[in-house]
Amino acid sequence: MFELLFCSLFTLLPDFLYRRFGQGKRIGQEITLFSVWYELRWGITGCLILALGLITVVFFFHPSTSAVSSYFRTVTILPETPGRVVEVNVRGQQRVEAGDVLFRLDDSSQQAALETARRRIAEVDASLSVAQDQLAATAGQLDQAIGLLDEAENELARQLNLLARNPNVVSDSEIDRLQSVVTARQGAVDSARANQAALQTQIDLLIPAQRASAEAALAQAQAELDKTIVRAGVTGTVEQFQLQVGDYISAILRPAGILVPAEYDRGVFVAGFNQLAGGVVKPGMLAEISCASLPFRIVPMVVTGVQDVIATGQFRPSDQLIDPLERTGRPGSLTVRLEPLFEGQADAIPPGSACVANAYTSFHDQLDDPDLGFWTRLGLHGVETVGIVHAILLRSQTLLLPVRSLVLTGSH
Repeated sequence: MFELLFCSLFTLLPDFLYRRFGQGKRIGQEITLFSVWYELRWGITGCLILALGLITVVFFFHPSTSAVSSYFRTVTILPETPGRVVEVNVRGQQRVEAGDVLFRLDDSSQQAALETARRRIAEVDASLSVAQDQLAATAGQLDQAIGLLDEAENELARQLNLLARNPNVVSDSEIDRLQSVVTARQGAVDSARANQAALQTQIDLLIPAQRASAEAALAQAQAELDKTIVRAGVTGTVEQFQLQVGDYISAILRPAGILVPAEYDRGVFVAGFNQLAGGVVKPGMLAEISCASLPFRIVPMVVTGVQDVIATGQFRPSDQLIDPLERTGRPGSLTVRLEPLFEGQADAIPPGSACVANAYTSFHDQLDDPDLGFWTRLGLHGVETVGIVHAILLRSQTLLLPVRSLVLTGSH
């Protein structure tokens, strides 16, 4: 409508003034409701052509969108292990710091597992003391076996010495018996040494390994116990939190609530422009936004980034080939990142607000070129100038937004 009114000032109005005052035609006589097309045909045709051209130029070089919002992240409050709530430490819409306890689950089974792990460590320590005592006992047994072996070897040597001097003094059977005794006592010495080595291996390797396993089991039991205490991972505000003692909480069945972090990209907005704006919208381009949560306010912005891909083209590999015909539908938008031109100007806009945005094409750098032709320079100036039409429309929408939302649509 604004474009038609603007274009009629240069086409329809001069034509009417010429017909009325230049040709002397009168309203109600020559210019009537039935003859208006014939009398003002040149003005009407020129107005429509100029309006269509103006709308095309304005919307192409100065694109607008109503898909603008400031996104923020939410953290679902979920326990790592299911359980029944025994203590609630916060309430809804309460601000919490990172590490604060939100609620606690029943930990009877985890406490039992932790105590079992502690007793297992005590059992391993006791087995170490027993093994050390057994090692001391085997040391005595080894000394005893060595002494008996020495005694048997000395007796065998004495008898062999006698046999060498007088063969009739010692019988062969006695020599055989003594040799058997030496062999048996040598085996006892080897057995005592083997037992001592086995006990030493237990003390040096087996029992420390058992204790390390018991300590790992204790750490695991402690970790499972810690899972029953749910803490805030980040600083933020607890929302939709109606947890009560006795509720059963599970990561699958029911979350406890939502935590809205206090830290987010304040003042950063994401806008979705029509794909036709892909060749126009560039980083550094100036823009303006107006949000329903901050009426009667226009915030100057600047384009800081343009997403390289269109979201509707994404796919997930599966066992079926993608048919592009099945994916035809609502075309995706060009995702653009907007930030305030001056720091702090958009801080008053709550995250998630519904906004509208205009982006304005500027040919300032091209116009500085001294080799630029006259008609090209005139055209670039004209494109920049018609951006005021979109700026006026944005301000008109901002002024009429409360009336349209509260009165005309009844959205109270």
